[in-house]
Amino acid sequence: MPIGITFKETMAGAFALGENSPEAGEARGKAQGLTLAMHARIEIPDLDAFIADPDHAGDLSGTVDFSPLAIAMTAPTGVFRLFQPSDDPKLKYVVYELGFSHDDRPLYLAGKKHVRDDAGFDMWSDTTTLLTCLHAGPDTQGDVIGAGILRLNTGALASLMSSVRVTGTDNPLEQAGAVAKFGQFFMGELWDSYAPRFGPRADAD
Repeated sequence: MPIGITFKETMAGAFALGENSPEAGEARGKAQGLTLAMHARIEIPDLDAFIADPDHAGDLSGTVDFSPLAIAMTAPTGVFRLFQPSDDPKLKYVVYELGFSHDDRPLYLAGKKHVRDDAGFDMWSDTTTLLTCLHAGPDTQGDVIGAGILRLNTGALASLMSSVRVTGTDNPLEQAGAVAKFGQFFMGELWDSYAPRFGPRADAD
């Protein structure tokens, strides 16, 4: 059985219906006092395959809270990609997508974190800011009917770290090794994105 990793992540932020850009949705959501929260469970069933996959794809499920629709809307399936390459070699994405329904109407929440080294120290904001759109229908092909910006705050980050679990083994040494391997991958990707001026990282081929 392959060894994997699971963890939970909650992001929330100002969000509004009737907007199709995250920035406009955030502004309108703040004006209307509306917040959307995504409570996600990320599952990486095979850590080695995940690291070898160029898109670094895992599974996503969870619930969505948005008071104009409902609270705790179940999202049984979704997509997670960690540091997915883009057409720009300096830009990578962290992708969160959840499919759910409201009043038997399929909806699809799709967000991206843009990981790129811009002027100033922007690593924290890049890795905690999710530009998000809500689509009508079962995927991103549907019309955008709402938008906003979700964020991971320091409290939610602490909860994320405490939620990490290793699957596929009961061996404490293998569990510790899996956490270390995932951490090395994560930090290595950050190094590649934010410290190119220092040259390649130590474990680069």
